[in-house]
Order: sequence, then structure tokens, then C-alpha cells
Amino acid sequence: MARCLVTGATGYIGGRLVPELLAAGHEVRCMARSPERLRDLPWASQTQIVEADATDPVRTRAALDGVEVAYYLIHTMGGTGQFAENDRRAAETFAAAAAQAGVRRIVYLGGLVPDERLSPHLRSRAVVGEIFLRSGVPSVVLRAAVIIGSGSASFEMLRHLTERLPVMTTPRWVRSHTQPIAVRDVLRYLTAWASVPDEVNRAFDIGGPDVLTYAGMMHGYASVAGLPGRVIIPLGVLTPRLSSLWVGLVTPVPSRIARPLVESLRNEAVCREHDIARYVPDPEDGLIGFRSAVSLALKKIKEADVATRWSSASTPGAPSDPLPTDPDWAGGSLYIDRRSILVPASPEALWQVIESIGGRNGWYSLPVVWALRGLLDRMVGGVGLRRGRRDASRLRVGDAIDFWRVEEVLPGRLLRLRAEMRLPGLAWLELSVDRSDGHTVYRQRAIFHPHGLLGHLYWWTISPFHGLVFGRMPVNVAAAAARRQATSGAAAPHPTAVHER
Repeated sequence: MARCLVTGATGYIGGRLVPELLAAGHEVRCMARSPERLRDLPWASQTQIVEADATDPVRTRAALDGVEVAYYLIHTMGGTGQFAENDRRAAETFAAAAAQAGVRRIVYLGGLVPDERLSPHLRSRAVVGEIFLRSGVPSVVLRAAVIIGSGSASFEMLRHLTERLPVMTTPRWVRSHTQPIAVRDVLRYLTAWASVPDEVNRAFDIGGPDVLTYAGMMHGYASVAGLPGRVIIPLGVLTPRLSSLWVGLVTPVPSRIARPLVESLRNEAVCREHDIARYVPDPEDGLIGFRSAVSLALKKIKEADVATRWSSASTPGAPSDPLPTDPDWAGGSLYIDRRSILVPASPEALWQVIESIGGRNGWYSLPVVWALRGLLDRMVGGVGLRRGRRDASRLRVGDAIDFWRVEEVLPGRLLRLRAEMRLPGLAWLELSVDRSDGHTVYRQRAIFHPHGLLGHLYWWTISPFHGLVFGRMPVNVAAAAARRQATSGAAAPHPTAVHER
């Protein structure tokens, strides 16, 4: 068995690969820029977690010490500006560190490269693959088109477009052919390369057994999901930018992430070889077909058994600064809206309400206002409210909840959310359970660190809305906790709200 390093373990594929490697008997080390985001994952205690950025040669070299097989699952989705240069620099640093550490193999998951003109993101993935193949470390570059699995960005885009638009006018790219692959087959290929003994240094095209147009995939999805047939009218006037804005409005996938997906769909993305079968033979019953992959994904969604989602990865452009704990923080001004209320319920009932907040459960105050704020965020390229939740009742550090990211969870005590909407500053929302003189107390803090004059103006402009939105939350959360408590037959006095600034 091999000692493996997995980068990108906080992302969609990496988060699923780690337990597959562990199940196969391999030793796993995870390299992450934010190790705390792996803390609550069910497999975290079985792995070694190290902190490093792939652009840091010293820490990356230390992370690779003693590693035999290194999985490079880092790439920029929806990045702007110098994303290609950042991708190239990180890959070169990682490759050099792997060579110095004596790594036996690098495994990289990239995109299926067509013969036609490449989109900027596909070109960047191709460059990263070439860097590894020229690194001197034997490297395997797996090139996939659309990955079908519960929670993948490609699948969520397909699912919501098909479910929400029974009749649609679509861009020309819906007629391009692609060869989708089930996420289970992707993971099977990735896991197998930890054990293949041969010294291999080349790229492999990987895909499922079906070649379809995107329109064909939408029709296929509708059939599997039991939906009426969809009417698709292709138009040639929608550019990738307009298409991504349209996808961002209709689906949970924000336009910045939708754009590279759309750009990659403009080209034919069909495997030109299946040489990988010489090293990793196909299963006896064959690769998973498109409709079977959709059926498996829908089953996982129905059972709320989605291990990772596209939103598991950090959102490009979103703030990542931790909440300052020093009340006299030297970083600048902090605006804080504090509220608390006595809750006629047990601490356990209150915590159940707090931990299930967001997504379909809502935010316990003025849904129309929250929906409007989400729409405004999407209009400026933000994530909006449509990301929802990975799990309806349980949270872990790193989970996305609508336009928030879970920064801290102390079960039964504290939930801290960091805003990932577009803001002229940094924002957090803390919801906590306190016990005072035998009473249950709900405490709430909204915290804002403004950036420049615009940030200060933003805070004072929206302060009246805070009174409406954050003012109603404590009363409604307390009432929801009381309803939960009522199912056990207990009762308590009417809640009393307190507002502090």
C-alpha cells in the first residue's frame, strides 16, 4: 500500500477521493491551506492533515516528505485576473517539490482537451498537465469532460436548467458533443493509480460509454427524473458571458463558476483513446452510463447523502479572513449588532434550530428581504442564496449555507458564519446558545469590518434593514425552538428580546 498526499481535499473530488484511498488500505496525508475546514469530516481522524499552499515551496516540500503518490486536485474555477499564471506557478512549485522529495508518481485530474481553440480555463488545465509530464516525476494526467455526480457543479447546472425550464431557448453549445463520466468511475481511476506498479508518464482521456450533446443530456435527465419532455430551441446569439449570466440566474451555480463550464462546452469533448484500460481495466459490467449516473446522483440527493458539493471548495473572490477575536482589533473598525432573547425551550431544542438554519429552512425573518439580497448578490456575480445546504440538519466547518460559509461549529454552543456575498468589507453572523440562571438564552451577533469609505457608507445605509432582518430573527428562532420543545411536552415563559449595539 502507498503513502498518498491529496491536495484539494476541501473540494468536490478531493473530499471524495480521501475515503476511497483509505478504504483501499492506503495511508493518506491531506494538504490544505485551511486545515480547520477538514476538522469535522468523518475521515479526518484517519488522516494526517498538514497546512501548506501549493505556491509555498518550503511548506509544500515538507508536506511531500515520504510521499509515494501525490494527487494534485487544485485548479481555479471562476477566478479572474491572473488565474492562469497562478495555476502555472502553483503547479511548477508543486512539481519541483515532488521531484526533490522523491515522489514516485503525480496524479492530476484535468479537462478533456479538444482539437479546437481552447477556452482560457481549459488551456490553463492543459498547461498544468504539461508541467507535470515534463517535471521528471512520472505523472498521470487524467482528462475528463462533464462529471456526473450528486453535488458536482456540472450536474447541478444540468439538473436545475432541466427542472426549471420546460421550454428553453439555449445557446449554440447545447449541440456540441461531449462524453460525460460518472464520478464513481473518476474516483475508481484516481484510486487505482495509487497501486499501478508501472512507471507511466502520459495523459489519458477518460469518459463514460455515452457520447451526447448537452441537449441530449437534458432530455436524458428529464427522462430519468420523470419529467415531461423538454422543448429546446437553440439560438446562436448568446455569448459565453451572456450564457453564464443566464445560468447564474436560473441555477445555484454562480456566473463566475458557470462561465468556465460553459466555455468548455462550446467545443467537442469526446475521448480519442481508451488506453487507460491497459492499466486500469474496465469493470466486468462496464463503465457507468449517463442515465445510470444520473439515477445514482438523484438517489444520493433524495437520501440527503451528498458527501461533497461544488460549493465545498472555496468560492473565488470570497473573503477568507477569520473573525478577529481581539475586541480592540488593530485591523480597523468593527460594527457589531448584538441581540439576545430568553427562549422557552431547552438548549438542545434551540441548538437544533440554529444548526438547521438556512437553505429550505430559511432565516427566520422576512424571506422576501433575504431573497432580494440574494438576487442582488447574483446580479453582481456573487453566489446568492441558491447554494442551499449540503445537509438539512447537520453542519461542519467549511460547509456552504446560501451566501455564508461555516467558519466555526461548537456543537450545542456556537455557529459562526462568514459572509461570501459581494460586500465592501468582511462580515460574520454568530448564533449561540447560552445558559443563564437556569434559563436558555439565544445570542446573536452580526459583525462587519468595512473596507474604506464605501464600507462605512454601506453599513450605515443598510442599518435600518438590520433592525428589520436581525431584529426579527431572535423572536422567530425562539418560537421555532419552542415548537420543537412542545413535541416533548415542555413549556416555558414567553421570550423577552434584548438589543445591544
